[in-house]
Amino acid sequence: MKFDFDKTIDRRNTNSLKWNVGDGELPMWVADMDFSAPHEVRKAIERRAAHGVFGYAEPPADWARSYVDWWRTRHGYTMDEDSLIFCTGIVPAISSIVRKLTTPGEKVVVQSPVYNVFYNSIVNNGREVLESPLDYSDGEYRLDMSALEKRLADQQASLFILCNPHNPVGKIWDRQTLATIGELCKKHGVTVISDEIHCDMTAPGKSYVPFASVSDTCRAISATCISASKTFNIAGLQSAAVSVSDPVLRHKIWRGINTDEVGEPNVFGAEAAVAAFRYGGEWLDALREYIFDNKRTAEELLADTDVHIVPSEATYLLWADCGAVTDDTDRFADYIRKETGLYISAGAQFGGNGKRFVRINIACPRSVVRDGMERFKRGIKLFKDKYRG
Repeated sequence: MKFDFDKTIDRRNTNSLKWNVGDGELPMWVADMDFSAPHEVRKAIERRAAHGVFGYAEPPADWARSYVDWWRTRHGYTMDEDSLIFCTGIVPAISSIVRKLTTPGEKVVVQSPVYNVFYNSIVNNGREVLESPLDYSDGEYRLDMSALEKRLADQQASLFILCNPHNPVGKIWDRQTLATIGELCKKHGVTVISDEIHCDMTAPGKSYVPFASVSDTCRAISATCISASKTFNIAGLQSAAVSVSDPVLRHKIWRGINTDEVGEPNVFGAEAAVAAFRYGGEWLDALREYIFDNKRTAEELLADTDVHIVPSEATYLLWADCGAVTDDTDRFADYIRKETGLYISAGAQFGGNGKRFVRINIACPRSVVRDGMERFKRGIKLFKDKYRG
C-alpha cells in the first residue's frame, strides 16, 4: 500500500482538541482525521520551517492559482483568481460575512440538521436562526423546497447558509436542486454563503457540484467558502478562501474579513495549502477509497443493532439514527462515553430532528473504527438494559 492509512498515530499529549480525553477514552467526535497529511505537505512545512524567520506573511504568489487549478481539474469549475479572498478559516469567514451582510435582529436561514457552528456564527452576532428542516423519510434526507421558500420569503431573512455537501447528513446536492435554490434566493433577495469544505470528501465515483458553477444567478448572489483544511487534515494551520464572483459583493466581504482581522496567513498555512492542491490528488483518491471502506465496515458491524446509519455520499462522518433506542441522544452519548469510553457527538446541537441522532467520525485507521463500533454496540446494549430493561 503506497499510503498507509492503517498506521496508528498517537495524538495524545500533542494539544489535540480531539484527543484531549481521559485514559482509555476513544474520541470519534470532532471532524478532523487521525491520518498524517500528505508527504508533500509535510515537506513544504519543513522547508519553510528551516528558514527560521517567521514574521508577518502574505499568501504565496501561486496561492490563488493552486485553488483555481484544483477546482478546474477536480470539480470542473473555473474560478477567477481575482475572485479569491484569503481568510484564516471558513468559520471566521462565515461569522465575518454574517456581520457584514446582515444587521442585528435579521434572520439567517439554515437547513437543519446542519453543522452546529453555523448557529454560533448567527446567534453570537445578534442575528436570528431561521431553520428550514430537511425532510426525513424512509431513513434518508431530502430537501423540502416549499419549506425552504417559506423561510426565504420571510422579510427579515437576508442570508442563507448552504452546506454543500451537507454536514452531518452526507448529502450531495444535485445541479437542479442548487439551481432552484439560486432562483429562490434571487427572487427573495437573499444572499447565499455556500460552505463547501467537505467537497473533496465524496465517495469514490461521486462528485459534488459547486454552487457557483450552476448558473449565472448562483454565481452572482453567492460567496463560496473553500479550503484544503478538511481534505488534507491541516485545519490547525488556519488557511481557507472565499470565492466571490460579483465585484460589489466581493468588496463588501473583503472589507468585512479585513475589518475583523482574519485575512492574514501564518507562514505555514498558505504554503501547505498550495502543496496540498499541487501534489495531493493521488493521496486523496486513496483516502476516499479507505474512508468508503471504513463506512462499510461500520455499517456491517452495526447491522444487528437498532441503529440506522443514514446513507451518505460525502464526508467522513456517520449520521446514526438512534430513534429506535432513545429520543434523547444527549443522555445516550453521555452514557456511552461513561460506560465504554467512546466519545461521539450528540445530535441535538445540529438542530432539526438531531435529538434522535449521533454523529461519528470514522476518519481513522480501520482497527480504530472496529474498536469504536464494538464500544458503540456495547453501549447500545447497556443503555437499553438500563433504561428499557
